[in-house]
Amino acid sequence: MSNFDDRLIKIELIYSAQDGTDKQILLTADQGLNIRASGTKYADITQNECTVIIGNLKKETRDLLATQLTPFDYSQKRKSMNVYAGRVSTGLALIYSGDIVECQPSQPPEILLTIKCKTMQFFKYDLLAQSYAVDTPLSQIANDVSNSMGLALNFTANDKTVGNYAYTGSVLKQVDKLQAAGGVDAYIDDKKLIVKNKGTPLPNVSHVLSQTTGMVGIPELTEYGVKCKALFTPAVSLGGTLSLQSVINKSLNGDYTIYKLGFDVCSRDTPFYTIIEATRYPAIFFNGILPV
Repeated sequence: MSNFDDRLIKIELIYSAQDGTDKQILLTADQGLNIRASGTKYADITQNECTVIIGNLKKETRDLLATQLTPFDYSQKRKSMNVYAGRVSTGLALIYSGDIVECQPSQPPEILLTIKCKTMQFFKYDLLAQSYAVDTPLSQIANDVSNSMGLALNFTANDKTVGNYAYTGSVLKQVDKLQAAGGVDAYIDDKKLIVKNKGTPLPNVSHVLSQTTGMVGIPELTEYGVKCKALFTPAVSLGGTLSLQSVINKSLNGDYTIYKLGFDVCSRDTPFYTIIEATRYPAIFFNGILPV
């Protein structure tokens, strides 16, 4: 019996065919594919990004995807991708959801298909005009913003009344307006719109990182706090608390707020990591100068 806890990676591609029907293609490592997915998610208004590289695709499948997922289709039909990863013992977890902005094959002899995504890119070019009565709860505005993009809402900020709220522009850019009007942190994490008190971590969301919980190497000191690498885990939450427990670099131990969360997962090569960047300085959030 094998003692290895094998990796799981699944890529879900969703697009609308010319006949108007929605199509779904699932690509997994157990289909004989060589898959690598890497990306970064931000706890601010920066769009999350992801790149997936797939090898060993059949020619007909590669040609189909390169044709259907091309950015040069101006039909305003959405093309999106969901990335799942995990291990056999724990199952798959969603680690990225976004809209496809590029899909192209590489040069031979080993032809790889590269797919690039940005979160909610489809709504960047969709326009909206919205206005409210004189006094409107921030939670209601946030709920309407999330509904306009088909997102679930996680609202943990102190609710307040916003006067004369009005917005005209890109559907995606509503998040910018919501953050400014409410004085909160507002960002998109996969299929959720997060709205929390500015400069504070998400309540009751914490992850302890140490040698025994998967830390790889030692934490690095950065201008804004720390950068850590860990064996891949979906348990870390963007905007949550990181409780760092390093044996070698004890001066960095303590609680941080996660402002950037990356992943680098492969079906065959060495990388299968979660990359965490976190800060102890809420002023970074207050001043709106999160590093990118």
